[in-house]
Amino acid sequence: MFLLSLLFLSGARAAELQIYYTAIQKILAQEVFTNDGRRYLRGSPAEKCSFAYLEHPELHGENGRLALKARFTGRSALDVFGRCIGLGDSFDVYITAVPYEHNQSIGLKDVRVEGRAARGEPRTGYYVRRVCAALSDSLRKQFDYRVGDQARRILEQTAPQAAYRQELLDFSVTQMQVMPDALVVTVDFRLAVK
Repeated sequence: MFLLSLLFLSGARAAELQIYYTAIQKILAQEVFTNDGRRYLRGSPAEKCSFAYLEHPELHGENGRLALKARFTGRSALDVFGRCIGLGDSFDVYITAVPYEHNQSIGLKDVRVEGRAARGEPRTGYYVRRVCAALSDSLRKQFDYRVGDQARRILEQTAPQAAYRQELLDFSVTQMQVMPDALVVTVDFRLAVK
């Protein structure tokens, strides 16, 4: 029966995955925000005068874009006789981006970052502008979720006592839609059972 269902599915190759933002937030917490719920962008918890981190991420969809709100805390200062002299601030950042597929990966383009005060009004200033520009550039260049590798790992998994093995022959992301509560990814793949 299992093989018959696989044969039936081979004619309709596309599959739609709904990845809810609550699940993505859990993955972010587990794999990205690993230092006591923080993602260090520069420095470490041991450095008192020169560090930058994000914490408390909240992800949702908004007008066809992924939207992430997080708390930024940073300091760019010198340690002078045990005192930090320089710039530093803490504020909310609001990041929006358009996901796109490239080489079996999901990347981000048209990344926009703005600082916001606690009540949501925009924050400006030299330090805030520099932080937002650096975040926008690094997210656009560094975010690369290898969805093809994850699909291969999951789809080629075979039961321990199975008399067959599975091999992913083709895989591509054909469409992505940002919905208010989930990222909907349409994939096309061919799986061989041998």
